[in-house]
Amino acid sequence: MRELVKTDQLVTIVPQDFKKTNKGKVIEVSPEGFRMKLQYKPDGLIVNHICDFYSLTDNGYLYFESYVEALDNNIITIPNPVKHRFLQRRKFTRIKFLEDLVLTCDNVSHNVRTLDISAGGMKIRTQDNIDIEKEYHVSIKLSDEQIINCRYQLIRIEKGDNGIYTISGRFTHLNNIDKMTLVQFCMKKDMENINKK
Repeated sequence: MRELVKTDQLVTIVPQDFKKTNKGKVIEVSPEGFRMKLQYKPDGLIVNHICDFYSLTDNGYLYFESYVEALDNNIITIPNPVKHRFLQRRKFTRIKFLEDLVLTCDNVSHNVRTLDISAGGMKIRTQDNIDIEKEYHVSIKLSDEQIINCRYQLIRIEKGDNGIYTISGRFTHLNNIDKMTLVQFCMKKDMENINKK
């Protein structure tokens, strides 16, 4: 883990209750794992409970699962994970995601159907001719507890022979916690799909 996690590196930790997401700076790295100082009080972090960890490195987003081995005020000790994975910095895991959403801008609403989603954006389908120059507000319900509110910027529009528009776009004004929530959601769904095969 020494080559992956370094002193002063920023790490985001997502416990089972994603609302308790925290972040901190690595203060010590050892052959067994690392210690980090949290930015916020460790509410929701439970010793020996599995959490997701993310950190931006030179190779892209580093993702791994581990647990809090020790908790001393804002200092936590994390053992080395069994395995890790890099998420490309500009290519997040994309999953099939079929939901009905509403895009809004200046009191104009468009009903759309999502096709897929990632932490970077989503592909949608609609009968409406949507203005590509505008930025739209969207609320995405991932579960009863997880709702992402952000803006959606259209990048590409294709009109099919049936008159249906297929639109690709990216998320903007997405805070770090929501981005990590989307990364975590897509990663878990992707792993579930792989395990079903």
